[in-house]
Amino acid sequence: MEENSTFMENNDLIPHMKSLALVTNKMVMDGYDDDFKISDKGLRSLKTEKVYQPEDVNVVNFFRFEGQSDPNDNTICYVIETTDGLKGTLVDAYGPYADRKLSEFMQQVESFQKKTTK
Repeated sequence: MEENSTFMENNDLIPHMKSLALVTNKMVMDGYDDDFKISDKGLRSLKTEKVYQPEDVNVVNFFRFEGQSDPNDNTICYVIETTDGLKGTLVDAYGPYADRKLSEFMQQVESFQKKTTK
């Protein structure tokens, strides 16, 4: 995952990408309406309860946000498609507050992209 950090773009250039709430709303409008969470067994869909392994997950985009008043308030939103067609988002902190299990899982995901969103 670290090698992909060079692809991160300034979200402020795209008006609907200035905040996590705006990104989440845009992704839902684009059909990414599921939410994912990490569990001991893998990445779990909150809608279907199905659990996915790294090889079943494609990160099709991601957005980083840095807190304006607190540099420790850093968030990343992953836009995910699974091999069986489920589409949704996963939100985590990054940096020292990142979820270790989630970070380890995402490092195993082979399909990881950064797209320019308009």
